[in-house]
Amino acid sequence: MTTRAERYKQAPQSASERRAGESALSDFADYVQQQQALRKVPITTATNGSANGAPIKHEHAELDILDTLDLADDRPKVRLKQLLLDDSATKDDSIKQLRDIIQDRLDEGHGECLFDVGLEDDGDTQLLTEAEWDAALARLRSLLGTLKADYRTLMTKNVPNSEVDVGNELKKERGCIGKFLLRRQPEDVDDTIETRIAVVGNVDAGKSTLLGVLVKGGLDDGRGKMRVNLFRHKHEIESGRTSSVGMEIMGFDTKGEVVVSGVPGRKLSWEEIGKRSAKVISFTDLAGHERYLRTTVFGLLSSEPNYCLLMVAANNGLIGMSKEHLGIALALNVPVMVVVTKIDICPPNILQQTLTQLTKILKSPGARKIPIFIKNREECVNTATQFVSQRICPIFQVSNVTGESLDLVREFLNILPHHGKYDVDAPFEFHVNDTFSVPFVGTVVSGVVKSGVVHAGDTVLVGPDSLGQFTTTTIRSIERKRIPVPACSAGQSASFALRRVRRKDVRKGMVVLLAKSEANPNAPLSQPKVFREFVAEVLILSHATTIRTKYQAMLHVGPVSQTCAIIDIDRAYIRTGDRATVAFRFVQRPEFLAVGDRILFREGRTKGLGIVKQVGYDPAKPLNPELAKEREQLEANGHQTEKSAAPKTVAT
Repeated sequence: MTTRAERYKQAPQSASERRAGESALSDFADYVQQQQALRKVPITTATNGSANGAPIKHEHAELDILDTLDLADDRPKVRLKQLLLDDSATKDDSIKQLRDIIQDRLDEGHGECLFDVGLEDDGDTQLLTEAEWDAALARLRSLLGTLKADYRTLMTKNVPNSEVDVGNELKKERGCIGKFLLRRQPEDVDDTIETRIAVVGNVDAGKSTLLGVLVKGGLDDGRGKMRVNLFRHKHEIESGRTSSVGMEIMGFDTKGEVVVSGVPGRKLSWEEIGKRSAKVISFTDLAGHERYLRTTVFGLLSSEPNYCLLMVAANNGLIGMSKEHLGIALALNVPVMVVVTKIDICPPNILQQTLTQLTKILKSPGARKIPIFIKNREECVNTATQFVSQRICPIFQVSNVTGESLDLVREFLNILPHHGKYDVDAPFEFHVNDTFSVPFVGTVVSGVVKSGVVHAGDTVLVGPDSLGQFTTTTIRSIERKRIPVPACSAGQSASFALRRVRRKDVRKGMVVLLAKSEANPNAPLSQPKVFREFVAEVLILSHATTIRTKYQAMLHVGPVSQTCAIIDIDRAYIRTGDRATVAFRFVQRPEFLAVGDRILFREGRTKGLGIVKQVGYDPAKPLNPELAKEREQLEANGHQTEKSAAPKTVAT
């Protein structure tokens, strides 16, 4: 038996370490992101690093905004004012040059970009007069016509008779200035920009109601009129509480208008929204009640959200599960935006308490966010354009009954830049997060394409089953947002109809991989490797006691949810705030894993998070060899003691 003093020697933790535990979450999240960048080498290996061991450059989210300023001096700069207003003999060259600049920006932004008229790229004002402003807009309009794109005026300054003029009381900028959102017209559904947002928050924060109001375009009556649109089950309608992972989509056309039905009360189908939209926001409506935390964690990890929308009721504050949800979003390194609801029924002093509490939590060492309260159009546009920095956290204060500030939320979602890096050239990998049986179609699986490209008719492998085997099948058809498409690529959510597969043979957490065939000779082996054991580096967020080997918890890896047991640790035991290397074993069946996958394990509430460092585990190479020897000696001594103690026990 080890004494308490010896145990403290084995896992020392000073008071300063305990105080630093709060910031451990954000530090560990940054570390995980760097590890993923090292494991999954980007396509542009020449600039970001290489697989041959060259050092990889670590990016800082705060400095991402500098990339947009184009600070490299590799070519002579031509002033945008010259390109917009040139009417001399070089007019055609100027127009061609401006067209190339806009086309490059549209390609870089996946079909949309922001464009300033009246300001140069370096921030210098162009001092445009009204006549020059009109001429510049006319040239921009004609250019966009040739590029098959449209524009939306986000805000203007010093422009008379403008509906979106934000004023210029301080007179900082002179001349006419405007910020525009340029968006290309999609040739087909496959070109539509897709952004996934996970909606989380405590029970009764108004998540389903806000989505109902945003998507349908009306206002709530304060008694749950709008949330019914999102519910999937009878008991949800009766109780008013979400218990499953709900899905809803919101479409924006090329001019930045919300795609809604012209007939009051009529809700557009997903097909109609998808066909009429240039940008689609997919909302994952998650449950707020503690009873459904497993479903919420599964929804957060399996839907691979680009952003997280945290809902806080003004009259309750950040209570209950909302802190838990915020912690998971921070652990996944997903940019967070906050919407404070119910401000119409909340007394001003209580609202102020909620906002103070929210600011304190966001600024804490665990979150390290910069809260920005959005009250007007200018703040909304500027924050949305800079939201690429993960340190920024915009906060909206809305009412679903009066409609206050809902227009700012819609504008923010419209401008939201594309976020997330996906490798189209990597081998195809698709994670199943839901299964269906559709009449006259058969088994359908839905999920997110992690990497690569797949086409309808491709031969694929689906698995692993309980024995770790994969089944070969063919993709009958592919749908995105309920619209048939010929193919889908990395970063897109889709549904596949599979041939000759029964629904009971597929489950959430399976993967779909390309099979070796004549069309895909470079595909992996016929039976990909699956693993029952793996090694991960973990951070313990909260646990009342110590964690040792044989400890079991529910483990989430993407859409995989399964009970895991700890079979080895690199020290005697681990406690709250500790970072350690741990070996896990799946209790039920092996799973398809890759090095660099994020893991999250919980027993009730979230206990820890980590990153997969190694698939498979060799018992001959324990993580802590000295401890393993000590354990063997103790067991040997214990057996000898039992043998010698046995007769004495009988005698007494």
